[in-house]
Amino acid sequence: MSKELTPRNENYSQWYQDLVLKADLAENSAVRGCMVIKPYGYAIWEKMQAQLDTMFKETGHVNAYFPLFIPKSFFSKEADHVEGFAKECAVVTHYRLKKNPDGKGVVVDPDAKLEEELIIRPTSETIIWNTYRNWIQSYRDLPILINQWANVVRWEMRTRLFLRTAEFLWQEGHTAHATKAEAVEETRKMINVYAEFAEDYMAMPVIKGAKTENERFAGAIETYSIEALMQDGKALQSGTSHFLGQNFAKAFDVKFTNKNGAEDYVWATSWGVSTRLMGALIMAHSDDNGLVLPPKLAPFQVVIVPIYKKAGQLAAISEKVGEITAKLKARGISVKYDDKDTKKPGWKFAEYELKGVPVRLAIGPRDLENGTVEVARRDTLKKEVVGVANIDEFIAGLLDEIQENIYKKALDFRAGMITKVDTYQDFKDILSNKGGFILAHWDGSSETELKIKEETKATIRCLPLEYEEEKGVCIYSGKPSKRRVLFALSY
Repeated sequence: MSKELTPRNENYSQWYQDLVLKADLAENSAVRGCMVIKPYGYAIWEKMQAQLDTMFKETGHVNAYFPLFIPKSFFSKEADHVEGFAKECAVVTHYRLKKNPDGKGVVVDPDAKLEEELIIRPTSETIIWNTYRNWIQSYRDLPILINQWANVVRWEMRTRLFLRTAEFLWQEGHTAHATKAEAVEETRKMINVYAEFAEDYMAMPVIKGAKTENERFAGAIETYSIEALMQDGKALQSGTSHFLGQNFAKAFDVKFTNKNGAEDYVWATSWGVSTRLMGALIMAHSDDNGLVLPPKLAPFQVVIVPIYKKAGQLAAISEKVGEITAKLKARGISVKYDDKDTKKPGWKFAEYELKGVPVRLAIGPRDLENGTVEVARRDTLKKEVVGVANIDEFIAGLLDEIQENIYKKALDFRAGMITKVDTYQDFKDILSNKGGFILAHWDGSSETELKIKEETKATIRCLPLEYEEEKGVCIYSGKPSKRRVLFALSY
């Protein structure tokens, strides 16, 4: 099966497409630009969702649900917001179908036109802040810390499974605060939560930073992002957190009485990650043999494959596997026992390698006699024979080692792909010949930023929080620069 994958160094884009399809993660749907997330792909998303949901609740957030449809008039209330999303909106104009008068199929009933068109949500700030107006009267009602798991629609013309589709799944946090300081703290807290999830669970190193004015979320005062580097040297924005100031509160007249008895507008944030994280997970770690999944997000961490020729041998093996499985599950390790007789062991080995299962155990009659099992790890493809007496302890340690190794490999790769440059020519040379993240001085103007993007297609991914300010000279304009920023080609 792995031979069916296009090699990464031959055509990275095709390799990605092949892997998503052949590993049974997702496929294109009958609706142009939309995808069907298949059970194995959705199982990975569920693991991501469950962990993020736990982290959100640990920071005081609760889940709610808001409508899919948003009145068009809501989008007219915040000018920057509507401008940012206007070209991506899907619009509902009618509410009924009827039989075609010529007897062929159905048509839209012209008499069922909506008085006001409804927008299928591209994001939910407008309808949520219209709702918050009814919930907030005084400082005692604040803060409101709500998250929503939902689907959204942004009408993309050029799509790629998980990375960019017309409809996708995500979570969107929307919080309301009594003070600017509280809202700013929330914005930064949530970008840190995303970074922790990316690094500790996805095993994917990220750089946190603030977006430039050109790259901010529509309607935000400040946007923070986490930026990850894929194996082809391109960046992928993997999560964003927005300080919205009082823009949406003013647009929807959400006021409260503060502790001093004065009336003020509420301060807001929003933040989100989407199924784009699935694309990040695939591209950050996988190889020409298939997926490489960090154990913390694998649908099952261990697969056990029996090796036998006679039915009697299978019964004895299955009994031993039952003992091993019970030990592993007692440690919280997820296990699949594949004893189906419709496929040979070699086929199963290739299948689970393709699907990125972290650890594969193979056990046959000789292993039963010797009290051993063959252990294969997906990250390095190395195999070893170990005793079954303390197999649970061994596998638990191995899974931790695999998780750390996958992260370290990605971190080492990124370290070799971060380049400091001081001239525009060096900038263009690195971009063309190496790629990756480029740290370069920028004069802070939108004009320079757009010129560089126009000439090279590289964008400022963020103003990294981990790098101190460093005075210099802009690589493009030659004007004074306060700091280096992070450039890259991106998805």
